[in-house]
Amino acid sequence: MNATFQISEVFQNSWKFVKSQIWVLAGLCIGFCLLSGVINLCTLPLQGSVSGSIITYAIITIISSVFSLGYVKNMFQIMDGEEPQFSAYMQSLPKVINMWLAGLIYGFVVLIGCCLLIIPGIYLAIRLQFYVQFIVDENAGIIESLNKSWQLTKGLVVPLFLLIIVEILIAIVGLILFGIGFFIAYPLIVMMSCYVYRILNRPAIEKEVIEI
Repeated sequence: MNATFQISEVFQNSWKFVKSQIWVLAGLCIGFCLLSGVINLCTLPLQGSVSGSIITYAIITIISSVFSLGYVKNMFQIMDGEEPQFSAYMQSLPKVINMWLAGLIYGFVVLIGCCLLIIPGIYLAIRLQFYVQFIVDENAGIIESLNKSWQLTKGLVVPLFLLIIVEILIAIVGLILFGIGFFIAYPLIVMMSCYVYRILNRPAIEKEVIEI
């Protein structure tokens, strides 16, 4: 039987974790936004050509992937009672290709699903959403991460959909608060996703331990 979760519990515990490291997590978000802005400005002259646009896209994609992987790793570190380490971002470099290709497949599959009357796209997005967590937490491969997410979310589409609605509302509230609140909302949203991943993946980990 799959594990389940209560959204209220997810929110409360996730906020507790985020609040304990709020300045670090918010600072990392702000730093990433500033870095992305600087790169966009520096590469502006290149964006007039096809090759320049490709180079700019590649740079931004690598930096975004490293940030996403490292940020998720920081969330796991906080949940494990550790300090979020900047070294998590350097350690994420070897996983960038896996994340980029898995994300490409994820985006393509969801897009195809959305073309089929939207609902299939939402369903696929929910089922495959934890591929990043599996890449970070278990060093899963491209197809493996998507497959593990598919197995993990079996029978949990409705509660996961409701969780996404709550996360969207949190993001909206963050943006309404002069935009500054988003730097608090974003860490909370990522933490909630990672927290739910840990809850759902726990039975599988315990089963592996028993079998060993």
